[in-house]
Amino acid sequence: MSTPEIEVEVVTARPRVQQVSRSHLSLELGHLYMEDLLRGPKALREHFAMIKPWADFAIARHSGSGRVSTCFLVDEYFSRIRSPAELIPELIEAAAEAGIVIDYLARESGCAQAGEVSPAALVMARIVSIPPQGTNGLRPSAHETGWLTNSEGMSRAGGVDQAMAALRPWSPPKENGARSHSICMDVQLWDAPDGVRRWSCAFLAAVWQLLRLGLLRHEGKSIVTPAPWHGRHPDHWSELPPVIKLSERAHPFYAFRTMTVLETRFAQVEAAVRTILSQVAVDPAVSALTARQAASQGIDLPDDLVQRISHVFSDGV
Repeated sequence: MSTPEIEVEVVTARPRVQQVSRSHLSLELGHLYMEDLLRGPKALREHFAMIKPWADFAIARHSGSGRVSTCFLVDEYFSRIRSPAELIPELIEAAAEAGIVIDYLARESGCAQAGEVSPAALVMARIVSIPPQGTNGLRPSAHETGWLTNSEGMSRAGGVDQAMAALRPWSPPKENGARSHSICMDVQLWDAPDGVRRWSCAFLAAVWQLLRLGLLRHEGKSIVTPAPWHGRHPDHWSELPPVIKLSERAHPFYAFRTMTVLETRFAQVEAAVRTILSQVAVDPAVSALTARQAASQGIDLPDDLVQRISHVFSDGV
């Protein structure tokens, strides 16, 4: 009697990773606080006039076959003083006067919660803090404290280590992987003033970068899909999707690289963003899929996540 051949297919529990369409560049046309937006249409016109040369430069570099999409992030996570019905038409009109088209408009609170999924929580779960060489392991992790550091000796742990600190001579902090000299930074990721976690501006800005790069997934699926919006905007920000599409001719929201044009007062926050992203471990399946997508289009994509984001800081000079 012969033994029948049996083919066994092993099905893993890991869901298939969704691929998203990408532009070559996601160009952010500023990131203003709500108090900036209270200054009215004149201030918005001045803002777009200031960044116009930089926007033209970025778009010109990708002229021809390059795809550039533009976006604008509204800070309504910490304050919701102005309604979308008031603000969005002013933004669109002020940008148009400068010859700029806003393809996508996003809510910062969408970086904290997008429907049933929290992009911020997904990123927090992928923070990998590498203990500096020679440390004793007493310093709690960023997941416990809400603080992330790029250095040894910045955030000293409590307990015995702190008690003995007075007995040891002072020693300076040392940046992990420093080149000749150190630049040390501690970044607060969240706090909980009322017992509810409140994400920091720097952390949400890091989440925003990952969203634009199309590197976040939940159960294999992209967590934000820009929704076309026509007609009157609502009175409450919560009535809007996390990202709305304002231009019918827009290239894809997601991109292989990002550029953000900001005033110099935002430089410290964006330095913190780069520190955070340097310690985020992107899902390997998403990274591999993105790399294959870039290679198929002849795009040279850096392996280092931080090298995919760029900033222009200008005060109109």
